[in-house]
Amino acid sequence: MAADSDGAPGPLNGTGGPGGTGGSNGPDGSPTLSFQVIASQITLRLPELLEAVVSVGTGIELHTTLRRIVETAAELADARYAALGVLDADGTGLADFITYGIGETDAARMGALPDGHAGLLGELIKHPVPLRLADLSADDRSVGLPPGHPPMKTFVGVPIRVHTEIFGNLYLTEKRGGWQFTDEDTRMLRILAMEAGIAIGNARLYESARQREHWISGAAAVTTALLTGDAADDALDVVAVWARKLAESAAALVLAPRGSDSGLEVVAASAADPEGMVGTVIPAENPIVAQLLNGEPVFVDDAASDPRTTTRLAQRFGPTMMLPLQSNDRVIGILALPRPPGGRPFSETERVLATQFAAQAALALVLADVQRDRERLAVYEDRDRIARDLHDLVIQRLFATGMMLEGAGRRAHTPEVIERIGHAVDELDATIQEVRTAIYALQQGPGDDAAHSGLRARALREVGTAAVPLGFQPSVRFVGAVDALVGEPVGKNLVAALREVLSNAFRHARASRIDVTVDATAALPDGAPAVRLTATDDGVGIPEGGRRSGLRNLARRAGSLGGSSTYGPGPDGTGTTVVWEAPLRTPSQPD
Repeated sequence: MAADSDGAPGPLNGTGGPGGTGGSNGPDGSPTLSFQVIASQITLRLPELLEAVVSVGTGIELHTTLRRIVETAAELADARYAALGVLDADGTGLADFITYGIGETDAARMGALPDGHAGLLGELIKHPVPLRLADLSADDRSVGLPPGHPPMKTFVGVPIRVHTEIFGNLYLTEKRGGWQFTDEDTRMLRILAMEAGIAIGNARLYESARQREHWISGAAAVTTALLTGDAADDALDVVAVWARKLAESAAALVLAPRGSDSGLEVVAASAADPEGMVGTVIPAENPIVAQLLNGEPVFVDDAASDPRTTTRLAQRFGPTMMLPLQSNDRVIGILALPRPPGGRPFSETERVLATQFAAQAALALVLADVQRDRERLAVYEDRDRIARDLHDLVIQRLFATGMMLEGAGRRAHTPEVIERIGHAVDELDATIQEVRTAIYALQQGPGDDAAHSGLRARALREVGTAAVPLGFQPSVRFVGAVDALVGEPVGKNLVAALREVLSNAFRHARASRIDVTVDATAALPDGAPAVRLTATDDGVGIPEGGRRSGLRNLARRAGSLGGSSTYGPGPDGTGTTVVWEAPLRTPSQPD
């Protein structure tokens, strides 16, 4: 068995295959090809080579380019099988392996793709020079083929360089017709590899630019979403959903510090199956926690096997990025982006872009929080002004009117008149009591003692808050024992849904009237007891092709509880009616 390395003359050239034309003998007695013969052979195959070069240079998507290189190399050297091994970040193994000529059945039998740490593939990684073998199984460096692998004998491999960096290696086996690969094949493949390096470099630049555009657009979308009125409870969900989409990860988790020396807790999650993710805790003694809270990102090659990732959740994932959500040297949370076991590792470009996204998302979260504080302050100031006006003007005038009526009643002589005046005074007293109750509610504020308030009080508080930007007071009606029947998780989501409906009406409906009904005696289509929120306005309705993000939020909330949310025109065909309903209690909540 003989091998040629880097095109050095050896016993495989000359007449060892098609195109061999002979030449003089070298010092070891083996035939060599003269310069004129080599030039003549390349000239004969020049059209074929040019066609291959053009084919390789077509297209700018990286993976498509790699597959085209493999196919073109196989056709150029007339090989039955070909592969392209892409080096990993350390340059010691293979991160990707693209094959040609091996069917899906054979690939399934062979199992995992080679990692390039041993055998001839490892030899080419350690020594990136052309290698040609008459019988690869007879080479001392060969470790054999895995079970189910098609038989392979002849072999040629050439490195692919992108600029001065080794990108990977091109491997070809089993030249058709039983021939061996020749010097000419090796030279043609080296020319093709040079062109492939240029094509890969261009594809990399395009891929990097496309990724940057993708992440920048995503960061801008997150900032817009957080600064245009999304509820504080949904802000972290917005970050998780967008991060998962941008990173093409299996999940996106947002973790929050649990206080001093208490570790990190998952508070928001986006995944195809998020069951059991929220609430997972990474204890404070884990070294990753200290590193993340110091503002340092953590990159894990395989979460399931890394000794630092000890939670049960980590066993479900592979390559993972954990990035601090940091603003002004303050870490407000952690963004974790895991891929499935055996998934593609995150590239250096992806790591940089994800880190920048995390910084942008943290800034957007802080700004959104500041904006909400400013809006709450404006609401409180308006409430104080309204309360003062009610107390100083309205109550005093009502009280004065009542005094005047009482004086007129003492001078009246007709029993019917006296009775009517007394009734009017009673109505005024009741009105004064209602105004005083409203003043107390205004001074209390929408967020005060919310945890201990019933659903009725919280709903009234939301409506009162919305009255300021709307410019009018929506009407509210309750049916059934709302506070007693509706469970806390459902009640919390109903209040959030009411907030979303009123916010949408203010921003889009241009309504002058909103009627809200909370019915705790409703039933779902399957007959289960339910609470139903119905809000009807007389606005412009929902235009065709308009945004539906708020309505999707309503449907998502209801669906997570086993309910539903629908919308349509009002009873008279104008305006909008939104119906949101859910079971009275969640399945995990006792009756």
